[in-house]
Amino acid sequence: MCRNIRCLHNFEPPTNDDEVREAALQFVRKVSGSTHPSRANTPAFEQAIDEIAQATRRMLDQLVTNAPPKSRELEAVKGRQRHEKRMEREVRIRTATP
Repeated sequence: MCRNIRCLHNFEPPTNDDEVREAALQFVRKVSGSTHPSRANTPAFEQAIDEIAQATRRMLDQLVTNAPPKSRELEAVKGRQRHEKRMEREVRIRTATP
């Protein structure tokens, strides 16, 4: 999965519409291969973002869980730790002598 698309389910406070739209934007950018569509493609790009955001919001509103809500701050710390481990691996790989 694209690392820029974040989990949005089961957070306290709940995921807001701006976060949902940002995830939809990242998805459309990934699928289209373009961060900025041409003028001719902008309507299709915007329509896709709107439709994906609506579908995502419907899904999030219907999901149920018994798990306690997650903390955004704690999830951010976990993400930074995963990033640091990836970078450590990269350094080890690049500096290893053959």
